[in-house]
Amino acid sequence: MPDFTSPQGRRIAYDLTPGEGPGVVFLGGFRSDKEGTKAVFLEDWAKRNGRAFLRFDYSGHGSSGGSFEEGAIGDWAEDAAAALSLTTGPQILVGSSMGGWISLLLARAVPEKVAGLVTIAAAPDFTEDGFWADMTGDMRNRFETEGFLDYPSDYGDPLRITRRLIEEGRGHLVLRTPLSLPFPVRFLQGTADEDVSITTAMRLMEHADGPDMRLTLVDGADHRFSTPDCLDLIAASVAEVSARA
Repeated sequence: MPDFTSPQGRRIAYDLTPGEGPGVVFLGGFRSDKEGTKAVFLEDWAKRNGRAFLRFDYSGHGSSGGSFEEGAIGDWAEDAAAALSLTTGPQILVGSSMGGWISLLLARAVPEKVAGLVTIAAAPDFTEDGFWADMTGDMRNRFETEGFLDYPSDYGDPLRITRRLIEEGRGHLVLRTPLSLPFPVRFLQGTADEDVSITTAMRLMEHADGPDMRLTLVDGADHRFSTPDCLDLIAASVAEVSARA
């Protein structure tokens, strides 16, 4: 499996499919990896359509080096920016959950590398508006004393939230300052998503500024957004953004 070392010294595993542009880059979610259903589906779609495609694992995720518990949003945004160096020309970013937040950070940092954006249950600022906001006073006391909290997870082992994840995340919030998205954007959101609410999707849509933004709500779709219909919608959104880019 190919990998590279980022400018920060982290080993990043990736799969790169050659093809025509604009290329498509998949940005996965919190604790997910490049072998997930949506990433593999989009790679197959790209191969069938002769499109360049990149999927990769952030440090501490999947096949990349490093410890998940030592990572934070800024680290993973750096990993994504480094992965973009593997591509040629502006890319269509497809960000799932946390990857939606990362894609917005890339759009802010390197807009010249972004031809368009598709987000799937985007979770901008979730460290602050989710984990931190949901902590009770007792939980915050324990968090400050121990430096972490463990949460039960529907996706495997308990989820450890560290002080660094919360504090470092505050330097990368995107819903508190102007957010310009000067390219085609499609936000996709399920109404049955228990991890990211429709309110978050609407807040992002209303906060961002761009000439071609649309929000699509899928009735009954959950956070995984991986049913055949949802996967087809993701591919159609990528194709639409590509045509308008």
